[in-house]
Amino acid sequence: MGDLEKAVNLLKEGCYTCVLVKGREVFYSVDKGIKPLTEFIESGKSFKGFCAADKIAGRAAAFLYAVMGVSEVYAEVLSEGAADVLKAHNIKYGFEVMTKNIINRRGDGLCPMESAVQNINDKYAAYNAVKEKMAKLRAENS
Repeated sequence: MGDLEKAVNLLKEGCYTCVLVKGREVFYSVDKGIKPLTEFIESGKSFKGFCAADKIAGRAAAFLYAVMGVSEVYAEVLSEGAADVLKAHNIKYGFEVMTKNIINRRGDGLCPMESAVQNINDKYAAYNAVKEKMAKLRAENS
């Protein structure tokens, strides 16, 4: 079984929202949204060459996967913008459902992380924009 297949199987069988696999190394999260990816990046671990399986991947997530250096991404739901970003960074991808945009949890507008990276084309600028947006949302909700 290949790394991507293993990641997808773990995503579908478990209660995980995100799974990363390379050989015998497996990392996963049950957190929602973009938080798992920012935590993986901030851990300092190298994820270069890992395969990822994710519940939902929009443009913001795609930029973070590019920062991480993953080689392949599978998403149950993938946005068109995410596909464009993954293609631009030579990351193979697969999906169950392709959607135009990722909407927010209330279902009444664009996901705030997608809005944060809407006009950004650099993966590191996108990462910084995501971190800033997360900090702002945390401050608003505390």
